[in-house]
Amino acid sequence: MSLTRRSSTDNDSLTGTFSNLLPSTGTNGGVGLSDPATATQRRGMLDLINRLRNTGVQRDIDLPMIAVIGNQSAGKSSLIESISGITLPRSQGTCTRCPTECKLTQANTPWTCIVKLHFITDERGSPIKATVLTFGDAITNKVQVEDRIRQAQRAILNPNIDYKKFLEGYEVPSGANEMSFSRNYVSLEISGRGLADLSFVDLPGLIASVGHAGNASDIDLVKNLVISYIEKPSCLILLTVACETDFENQGAHHLAKQYDPNGKRTVGVLTKPDRIPLGEEESWIRLLRNEVEHLDNNWYCVKQPSSRDISLGTNWVEARKMEKEFFAGERPWSGLDSHLHQFLGTGRLTERLSAILAELIARRLPEIQNELQTIIVQARSDLEELPPAPSNNPVGEIHRVLNGFVRELSELLKGTPDENGLVQTIRLHSEAFRREVYSTAPNFLPWEQKDSHRRLHMPPARFLSNEENVDTEDEDDDDDLGPMQPVRSRGNAIYIDEVMQRAQNGRTRELPDYYPFVVQADYVSTIVKKWQEPAVELFEVVNSIIRERVGKLVEEHLAHLGRGGVMQAVLMIVYDHLDEAAARAKQKIDWLLQIEGTPATMNTHYYTDYRDKFLAHYRGCRETNHNTVSNIRRLAADRNKVETVNRALSSLNELGISAKVDDLTRLLPADPLEVALGIMASVRGYFQVAYKRFVDMVPLAIDYEMVRGMERGLDQALLEGLHITGKDAHERCAAMLQEPAAIASKRLELSKKLERLRAARTELKRLSV
Repeated sequence: MSLTRRSSTDNDSLTGTFSNLLPSTGTNGGVGLSDPATATQRRGMLDLINRLRNTGVQRDIDLPMIAVIGNQSAGKSSLIESISGITLPRSQGTCTRCPTECKLTQANTPWTCIVKLHFITDERGSPIKATVLTFGDAITNKVQVEDRIRQAQRAILNPNIDYKKFLEGYEVPSGANEMSFSRNYVSLEISGRGLADLSFVDLPGLIASVGHAGNASDIDLVKNLVISYIEKPSCLILLTVACETDFENQGAHHLAKQYDPNGKRTVGVLTKPDRIPLGEEESWIRLLRNEVEHLDNNWYCVKQPSSRDISLGTNWVEARKMEKEFFAGERPWSGLDSHLHQFLGTGRLTERLSAILAELIARRLPEIQNELQTIIVQARSDLEELPPAPSNNPVGEIHRVLNGFVRELSELLKGTPDENGLVQTIRLHSEAFRREVYSTAPNFLPWEQKDSHRRLHMPPARFLSNEENVDTEDEDDDDDLGPMQPVRSRGNAIYIDEVMQRAQNGRTRELPDYYPFVVQADYVSTIVKKWQEPAVELFEVVNSIIRERVGKLVEEHLAHLGRGGVMQAVLMIVYDHLDEAAARAKQKIDWLLQIEGTPATMNTHYYTDYRDKFLAHYRGCRETNHNTVSNIRRLAADRNKVETVNRALSSLNELGISAKVDDLTRLLPADPLEVALGIMASVRGYFQVAYKRFVDMVPLAIDYEMVRGMERGLDQALLEGLHITGKDAHERCAAMLQEPAAIASKRLELSKKLERLRAARTELKRLSV
């Protein structure tokens, strides 16, 4: 899915809403050195940022904010109290254990404070969908705020306990909180008369050391929590520095300088000016003058009530009056140049922070909108790259996927017009099988073994050249036989005297001119036994090919489903089904080998034709007839002497005998080993008939039983094997489709991200309308 970017006109519209809020930054490039925006517009921008933060989008986009940081006991809580007019919880040691966000709004209504809990991470710190819970009723009495904040912080630190219990006064035993610190935060929405339009986050104070009961890991935990805020470019750092402690020893200053080395987005606040050691005033005054540790937005100094003043019940109005009197009457503050007076007092600091934050927001809004659009597009793209989400109809989804798999498997097994298709690949191995079987043809030699040393040459059978392409023997220039060449046999040579001896040994009570059929049968049986190995090899190769192709097909169709269990289950069922089909094919092959062991054929015409041709071939190759045969072939090939052969053939025709050149060898005189020649011709002729039959039937049996047979009954086997029918089918299918935890987590994370991004975009649209 694609997302159309918002046009530049839309951005201009948004920018124009606050065009009058963008004063020049001056020559120093700092933030907010010009006149503040109007209160109404400033309030609208602060409200927008607060609403954006409520969506949780600050996890994805850098939102303008003020983060108050400081070392433990640096006067940070007193500063926040003076700005907000409320009292924060105080206890020995670190008080703030989670961020506290203060949203101040000037309103012509009675003073009100609404406390909310913001959960953006789980107890392990992993992001979750932003959840905002209103913590109790609105408070109209400032005295109640301190206890409510303390209860809210306990609820944040113990997320597994119902937050309502803490409103009822539930106490967690000391040191028994589920978390020591948390990124989840408490927000205070304070409105009323006399307030500045300002929003800031109070972060836990940096810890230098922990007591005996503390956890040393909390030091880094707090530091990392603070860094997660101030490292963002749009975060204005409100750095509190206590004047009673050596400046260089305050870690918050070093941390702020690390992430804002040029001081462009840091506002320094000097606290506890009444505790400056005697004689050290000038070093702090130099900071206020911005002469050292220069900050583009300057250093400020504030004076808050002492612990004694607080115990005496000093209120907010009295505290501000006391602060004003302190800077007007105490030296060196009262003697500062007049232009430095603007950096003294909580009121001036608050006004300046409000103006700076408003300007930051106005500058960032167009950028936020563009960033938001970009992140939405990327999040959608990331979501689309994930495997399809589990279907709401698991039974229908499983059936749909299985039907698609079976349908494509059927097409694969039937054959596709593809060079590398299954049938085409099997055919190549079937051709190799045919050649292997043909190579088992008996290598009969029509001369005696004692003549083998004479290196006699056995010419190829010419009548096979048009029907067999498996011979590798050279048939060129056969007419000019020349001197006898070495025999190039396909296997062990069988000499004619061996055949004759075997025929003699096979006789029992037969007449002298009769030789039993068992001789031919023994030769045929020996040959057929050699067919088993290539037949089994073809079977195993085809089985392996099908198994590989089917495995890939299963993976293509089911790998995306669930956690891989469905694919493995289907693979096992399919392989079992293939094994059954393979067993049937193997039985057929064994049966064919058994019936081929006994020579028999109804194909009398082809058998007798091959027998007669091989008989003539063997006769022609006998040494006694070799010269005659060579002479006949030489005359037939010589255009000047071919007439001699033609006259002989013509004379035979006149006698009623139709003959060709090769038939003239049949007129040769009787051979004493004629019986052996007949047996050789019979066996060799029968081989041609039987081998053709066998090399047809074995691939056909494999194809019918194992290739095409693989499809038969597979759909039913899948249904029964997966148990996806019956009353519990829905539960089983849903379990099958349950996706891996990592993918489910990623999908949930991206979905939540898109949800908060869309919510943020809705808030931006409300502003730009």
